[in-house]
Amino acid sequence: MTTTVKTQLREKGKQSNLTKLRGEGFVPAVVYGYNTDASSIAVSQIDLLKTLREVGRNGVMQLDIDGKAVNVVLSDYQMDVLKGNILHADFLAINMTDELEVSVTVVTTGDSVGVSKGGILNQPNRELVIKVKPSAIPDSIEVDVTDLAIGDILRVVDIREKCEFNILNEDDYALIAISSPRTDEELETSADEPAVAADAENETDSEKV
Repeated sequence: MTTTVKTQLREKGKQSNLTKLRGEGFVPAVVYGYNTDASSIAVSQIDLLKTLREVGRNGVMQLDIDGKAVNVVLSDYQMDVLKGNILHADFLAINMTDELEVSVTVVTTGDSVGVSKGGILNQPNRELVIKVKPSAIPDSIEVDVTDLAIGDILRVVDIREKCEFNILNEDDYALIAISSPRTDEELETSADEPAVAADAENETDSEKV
């Protein structure tokens, strides 16, 4: 069942108007895309956050725009990281029968044999771009790291045939890497680096005097 969020049309105006809207608990937004004229709207902050918790970042929701139900996804947004509020949102109107390109979070499963031997699991890239119909957009894509040993790198080519979604990233796009644990000598060198840098800076300052 698609969640519906009520909206109100707004006029493009001064920054003070946007500040007033936000102060009243609304998020200034725009909607554009399939069978929809680009429009400036405002949505309830509470309703939008509640809906996103229900359907997920890539989930489909409906906007009630002047009595018309429009299927949309959240295309982009600006966040106030300190207050946790959404400052502005872009909604893309979609055709439910057309495939979309969306970014989906990569989640690891299993316990890597490399990590069990002291290796360190790194995720150089935490998202994949896939092409999928709106009704089938996943919350995340799981990758099994159980067989990864120290020195192994898991790339898109390694999961492409196993994944049920059409991945648009290149084959060599790295997802997971198991690196060697740092030796005691490397840890000592790393710890000494700030002191060495400070000594070098002091020497340079002395030469200037």
